[in-house]
Amino acid sequence: MPIKLPENLPAYDVLSREGVMVMSESRAGRQDIRPLRIGLLNLMPKKIQTENQFARLIGATPLQIELSLIRMSEHQTKNTAAEHMEEFYRPFSDIKASGEKFDGLIITGAPIEHLPYEEVSYWDELRQIFDWTQDNVYSTFGVCWGAMAMAYHFHDIPKYDLPHKAFGCFPHPVERAGSHILRGLSDEVYVPVSRWTELRADDIRNAPGMDILISSPETGPCLIEEPAQRRLYVFNHFEYDNDTLKQEYDRDVANGTPINVPTHYYPQNDPAQTPKNLWRGSAHLIYGNWINEIYQGTPYDLATLTRP
Repeated sequence: MPIKLPENLPAYDVLSREGVMVMSESRAGRQDIRPLRIGLLNLMPKKIQTENQFARLIGATPLQIELSLIRMSEHQTKNTAAEHMEEFYRPFSDIKASGEKFDGLIITGAPIEHLPYEEVSYWDELRQIFDWTQDNVYSTFGVCWGAMAMAYHFHDIPKYDLPHKAFGCFPHPVERAGSHILRGLSDEVYVPVSRWTELRADDIRNAPGMDILISSPETGPCLIEEPAQRRLYVFNHFEYDNDTLKQEYDRDVANGTPINVPTHYYPQNDPAQTPKNLWRGSAHLIYGNWINEIYQGTPYDLATLTRP
């Protein structure tokens, strides 16, 4: 089954060309079926690239998905055209005022790791969103900084600065193979990593209800499940395109920013060679399993959604 997108959203054409099943709103309206309502709170500067990445993953499941793009109410992006934001995004304040509920919500990362959470300009509103999810979202999936911020808000788990950037595509042993979120995964998966901070395993294990599903000896915890609260936290980037790490590396080199060649990414560690995607299958399995878990548990009438 397809993902429902506006026909003029850039992701509609991108995913169509890739063979992902997409459906226009008019065609979806003729089907007697309720699509899963998935929200994307997009905190990344490159909004369109991030839309494509997540729509690609959640659009590969055998269910109809209605993707809603959400932004912070007051924060204005400088990297995406205002026309695009006006046409496709709704501020959280409107979502909240309308009383809408969602089957799932993805909260992306943001390039603000160097700041204490309390110094982020939209921190107060983000905390409101975290609290709002408890009554209005069946399952929440935090990604990278979004996941760290969610763990800090709900469990006071601190983030720690790294001596150098964790940057590359690292092997991660699967620690909790019995989790439904990991159904079908190999015993070890490669995951793109790009961050200056980390959460530590001991802090996570000391938080009630938090289970480490995937971790790396080199870069620490990756995927965390909090099943009783229907929350997932991923500190790395299953959603990345083949060349996203390359784009980041090339940008830093061009700007003269000190950066190491991304580990385990280029063949023979040579940036002149084309990187290979080692994580695509795992990414589709994890997000597909998440969508499947939502489908099996969420109420048909979202108005009856209750707090975990």
